[in-house]
Amino acid sequence: MKSVWKVSIEEEFKKNPELRKDDLQHLRDWYNKQPHFPKFMDDNGLIVFLHSNYYRLEPTKNTIENYLTSRTHMPEYFSNRDPLGSKELRKMMNTMLVLPLEKKTPEGYGIIYSRLIDFDPSRYVYNDAMRLYNMISELWLLREGTMPGYVIICDIYGVQMAHALRVPPMGIKKCLYYLQEAVPLRIKGLHFLNTSPVMDFILGLMKPFMKKELMDVLHLHSNLDSFGKYIPPDVLPNEIGGSAGQMMDLYTKVLKDVEDHRDYFIEEEAEMRVDESKRPGKPKTATDLFGVEGSFKKLDID
Repeated sequence: MKSVWKVSIEEEFKKNPELRKDDLQHLRDWYNKQPHFPKFMDDNGLIVFLHSNYYRLEPTKNTIENYLTSRTHMPEYFSNRDPLGSKELRKMMNTMLVLPLEKKTPEGYGIIYSRLIDFDPSRYVYNDAMRLYNMISELWLLREGTMPGYVIICDIYGVQMAHALRVPPMGIKKCLYYLQEAVPLRIKGLHFLNTSPVMDFILGLMKPFMKKELMDVLHLHSNLDSFGKYIPPDVLPNEIGGSAGQMMDLYTKVLKDVEDHRDYFIEEEAEMRVDESKRPGKPKTATDLFGVEGSFKKLDID
């Protein structure tokens, strides 16, 4: 698979003085000995995993394993990712906006912002939303390479209880597992903006699956006043008090980038998946990772 990373290996070593060539070689040798892994992961990929785990080798190996295995067993998020050929994706592109912001926080953290742009609950499909979100954030990582931190902003303006009721608890569990155990990013903030009473229901879905580390960086904002203490206004789109540009103008560029990388998404799905028939020991299934779907039917939401 052709590399589409925009940051060179040399740049990564300049950015990250703690990155060591012998650690990278150790990880490369280990990866190549895993019979169930995809044939190839380039050095840029290995570097972002090392960086996200603060250069600790064993946690890095676990994250790579979780990343490849979870993407293999979550086809609802990581298959059917043709941005031109998938009707579901095209529909979601007109329903939800996902923006990696061009400017960073003073600490150098990257920021990704999302919100609804079509408020009709019948148009919101959680699995398609997560598929699109992951595609856009994936391209962002390919463009930026390692970042000292990563801030997620979920603007729930326009979100109704009818939207929240379309979110499956198992979907929340899978999403949070992927975010906390598999994504090669240092999560420094999870902000919910324009919160309303429906946020209590959403949090009730999320909290059973959130680790303390994620809870510690969770922040709820009913308005922009408290939000401004964490995120400088100038990095944000104009519509939410910033000066970074019109939201839809920025999003049009993002969607063009997704479409331009159509070949990447098709190849990635075909080549970067685990072969469970070659896994040492017992093959893993989605049930091994996430439990049984039906176990959530009696989930009580306080």
